[in-house]
Amino acid sequence: LHRPPTSSWGGGPGSLNLKQLYEKFKPDQELPPHYGRWQDWSFDMVPKFMMGNGLLVRVLVHTGVHKYLEFKAVDGSYVVKGGKTYKVPANDKDALRSSLMGMFEKYRARSFFIFVQDYEKDDPKTHKGYDLDVITSRELFKAYGLDPNTVDFIGHALALQTDDSFMDQPARKMVMAVKLYSESLARFETNSPYIYPLYGLGELPQGFARLSAVYGGTYMLDKPDAQVVYDEAGKACGVSSEGETAKAKYVVGDPSYFPGKASRVGQVVRAICILSHPIPNVGDSHSVQIIIPQKQTGRQSDMYVFGCSFAHNVCAKGKYLAFVSTAVETANPTAELMPGLQLLGAIDEYFVQVSDVMQPMNDGSQDGCYISKGYDATTHFQSTVEDVLEMYKKITGKDVNLDADDPAATAGQEQ
Repeated sequence: LHRPPTSSWGGGPGSLNLKQLYEKFKPDQELPPHYGRWQDWSFDMVPKFMMGNGLLVRVLVHTGVHKYLEFKAVDGSYVVKGGKTYKVPANDKDALRSSLMGMFEKYRARSFFIFVQDYEKDDPKTHKGYDLDVITSRELFKAYGLDPNTVDFIGHALALQTDDSFMDQPARKMVMAVKLYSESLARFETNSPYIYPLYGLGELPQGFARLSAVYGGTYMLDKPDAQVVYDEAGKACGVSSEGETAKAKYVVGDPSYFPGKASRVGQVVRAICILSHPIPNVGDSHSVQIIIPQKQTGRQSDMYVFGCSFAHNVCAKGKYLAFVSTAVETANPTAELMPGLQLLGAIDEYFVQVSDVMQPMNDGSQDGCYISKGYDATTHFQSTVEDVLEMYKKITGKDVNLDADDPAATAGQEQ
């Protein structure tokens, strides 16, 4: 039984049409007629792409949900350096063509990418003498002579690390993340490692709902009064709504259902922008990710730009959507988004939302409350699915074997 609190699929982090967006952000205003039919729009409240060889795609294949969805490849992935936007090189050939690096640096980066592409955990010949569980990312980059700018885009635009803490941690996670990026790029033979569902992310919970129905599951939308019910021992035993109670052995949900059982660990600010043109300087792409590493803005965390358009059936023809997100670091979150907003050119209209990032205070084994973590600022699903798989193991005591149904990936599983 699934009981989202809103009328939109996916609950609070789901997708809203234009009418719902205005009801949320501008309830006293009429819908502008120049936007056309409100049904033609779909705004993701937590916009994220999927890595082609990443955990979410593999979960969709494992569960069979991919059969209920249609996807379109994202046009490109970019990184900002010195105020300019560059296409992200992902392998040795890209490194030689990239304008992001000088000639000598290209060859050093090429050597690093060849090492990553050839690396196999169980084949010592591919390790080149490096123990990735001992050597740090900083030491590995130094061994290849890479300059700070190259390290910056590898760590943040390829390995998708949100800050620089990975630099002094064992290099395995970083290397496997770069390998995953490269494998995702190769899997669908596109210009980026990302894919995105037609009609927006609201299609994901709908796909799971269809599959759930096959096995007797029930979805009940628009249940804002749903409350977790506890027994005399304080253990979750069901959910009540509108005078009815559904019994359960345990309850799984986001922190909003469990007051006092999750703590705030940060905040994310997101701007939802409507454009009448493609994002500039990305080759007129209809869909794109741009990462602004923290060092480029003097911040403690990265900034992310997510772009899509009518090509993905998420807005009226001729219109484009852009989302800018980052972790909140000051008392003026909207101002923090300016480096990302400035990349968009003319903006027809934008809406800003600040969301708390919550984490459960216990693992659920004692009270039967299995609580998900909040959504971070990243524009990909890796960290989100890692949380889901971790919850699954806590509940069942078993790991999900994604390799059995999707042998195409290895780096994604180790990630």
